[in-house]
Amino acid sequence: MDVLMPQLGETVAEGKITKWFKSAGEQVRPGDNLFEIETDKVSMEVPSTTTGVLAEIRVPAGDVAPVGAIVAVISDGAGAQSRQSAAPAAAPAAKPAAAPIAAAPAAQPVPAVHDTRPIKLDPFFEVRTPERNYGPARLSGGVAVTPLARRLAAGWGIDLSTLSGSGPHGRIVGRDVEQGIRLAQPSLTALARATMITALQSDATAAQVKALYAPDSYEEVRLDAMRSTIAARLTQAIQTIPHFYLTADVEIDRLIRLREEANLGAPQDKDGGTAFKLSLNDFIIRALALALQRVPAANAAWAGDRILRFKHADIGVAVALEGGLITPVIRSAETKSVSAISMEMKDLSARARDKKLKPSDYQGGSAAISNLGMYGVREFSAIINPPHATILAVGAARRQAVEKPDGGVAFASFLAVTLSCDHRVLDGAVGAELLAALKAFLEMPVTMLV
Repeated sequence: MDVLMPQLGETVAEGKITKWFKSAGEQVRPGDNLFEIETDKVSMEVPSTTTGVLAEIRVPAGDVAPVGAIVAVISDGAGAQSRQSAAPAAAPAAKPAAAPIAAAPAAQPVPAVHDTRPIKLDPFFEVRTPERNYGPARLSGGVAVTPLARRLAAGWGIDLSTLSGSGPHGRIVGRDVEQGIRLAQPSLTALARATMITALQSDATAAQVKALYAPDSYEEVRLDAMRSTIAARLTQAIQTIPHFYLTADVEIDRLIRLREEANLGAPQDKDGGTAFKLSLNDFIIRALALALQRVPAANAAWAGDRILRFKHADIGVAVALEGGLITPVIRSAETKSVSAISMEMKDLSARARDKKLKPSDYQGGSAAISNLGMYGVREFSAIINPPHATILAVGAARRQAVEKPDGGVAFASFLAVTLSCDHRVLDGAVGAELLAALKAFLEMPVTMLV
């Protein structure tokens, strides 16, 4: 039986094997941990689903393999024993070097010609299609199109059927589409066209960027899986989601007093410490969840040809990790007390930093919060995390002079919050209504406790 690299989330494309718990030749049973993998989001053990002998390890510890790749082979014990007894006098073979993921055909076991047994499908691993498709490789008229030409045409909206191919046998190649772009965009300068075409073809290569700097003026840091995923997803988000931004100042003096009183009155746990310690962020999570319930049109997500409106407010909260970030989700936050949210958030944050989150801990959600106030950032705008329709950016609290009703001057604490909205899902008025509801809950925090 082939052991495959599992799919741990919809956006996970590969995993790194950090440790093998079993060695080649060891007996394994269902439930025995085989290896530990690390993706851009989580780290977890992968158990065996069958009984047998770990006959071969194809991807050693420290190597990265794509989802679905064969990382090991488990054979039945009888087959392994018969092979050992067939040549008792043979000298022990040298341990083979670890084969690459795409092993050569000769390294694969060749089935007998008469073996007509059907191939068993593994129900634990689903088959996935590519995430993006730039059209068929051959047009209806029979003309072939190269992958680069299809990608350029999709990016610029060029109808391939209007082009004449200059490649072998009339094949449409990249330069044919570039010529179509020049004809379709005559107002662009040559430099602008060249820059845009280059950007569509591929990102700037390392050699192109390094050529701009002196060789001894930098240190190269290779991208890990997390940073690569962040770069890809946020680039796609800012390019495909029509963002607009709404900012408001929230007076939080009442909220600060309520938080202080709640922490002072917190009961003791079994170890003699306080049972909880609430943060401003815990109140903001609950306030956003209640605001989404008050404005249900904003509690939604874009789903291609439709909008999904959610019954509960599942709030993702950005957690900074070494080399990146992840957004675990507080499910049905509108139904939970602030203290419950606080304890759940501490647990999720700790497991996120240890890379022990499960896909169910960070997938989905209807909105997100990114708080940089603890770093002294006064105000910022966050990029929406698909498929969410909104993300709330929270800055640092500040003291500000305000006019009192009697004409005097007093100082109050304010918080700047910026709501990033997906214009495909909600318009400006709905976004403003959501922000006003959030502001009302934060400025009158006792309403969050009833």
